[in-house]
Amino acid sequence: MNNFTHINEQNQPKMVNVSDKKITKRTAIAKATMYLGEEIISHFTNDELMTKKGPVFQTAIIAGIQAVKKTSDIIPMCHPLLINGVDIDINITDKEHVDVFCKVTIEGKTGVEMEALTGASATCLTIYDMCKAISQKMVIQEVKLIEKTGGKSDVKN
Repeated sequence: MNNFTHINEQNQPKMVNVSDKKITKRTAIAKATMYLGEEIISHFTNDELMTKKGPVFQTAIIAGIQAVKKTSDIIPMCHPLLINGVDIDINITDKEHVDVFCKVTIEGKTGVEMEALTGASATCLTIYDMCKAISQKMVIQEVKLIEKTGGKSDVKN
């Protein structure tokens, strides 16, 4: 017997059947750490950088929200979900780095970890896209789940 919920008895992929699960409030918070470098950070004023493409952080937040809503389109076994809320914060942590936090909330039968991770990732990718004219030395260093509530178990990393 396998321990993977996305593999059936014939060892083939399947989408988990959540019809017997209870609807509960579920949240997930993902964190991404990104190296921008001093060259890019030095261009920011009041925690924002205006470019010809628009405001970097505001645009990245909108991209992250869009990514949360489209997670099931890009991660094959994710269920399409009715998202109740998405909150993305970007914080400059020092003269080279930013942290991105993506919190997703639903009332549903399945968790939103993948949505939070996807939102944080897309936010970072958009920051990269918007700042690559200044420098292409940026690195998305880490994307991880910080917290999950609801469902069978809660997780806090």
